[in-house]
Amino acid sequence: MDRVLLVACRTAAGPALREAVRARAAKSPCRFTLLVPRPCHGLHRVVDPEDHGWREAQTVIETACPILGAVAGSEVTGMIGSHDPVAAVEDALNLQGFDEVIVSTLPARASRWLHIDLPNKVAGMGVRVTRVSAR
Repeated sequence: MDRVLLVACRTAAGPALREAVRARAAKSPCRFTLLVPRPCHGLHRVVDPEDHGWREAQTVIETACPILGAVAGSEVTGMIGSHDPVAAVEDALNLQGFDEVIVSTLPARASRWLHIDLPNKVAGMGVRVTRVSAR
């Protein structure tokens, strides 16, 4: 059974990721884990990013996991990652050895993750990557 890492924050319960999960679950048996990198806002990005974003990330997990689980037809577990999305994915891959990653982003004009080229950086870690973008 493949292990699929879903990387999302603001788009975690959105239609684009739900459809990607539905399609992937129909393809072959798999287990999903939602990774939410901790969001940091304002000066917290620079001053003390490791201390912030925990509650916001937990709220995303509590909201999105049941929705994604219903679409997948099985439980979706959640994990909170570093405020740095590249480091968060790298940590998750090293700790749990996922077979593939689905990265869900905001539209290109608003996505910090696309600006830092997160999908290609994750692909460089040796896993198959699918990118979905909110409309």
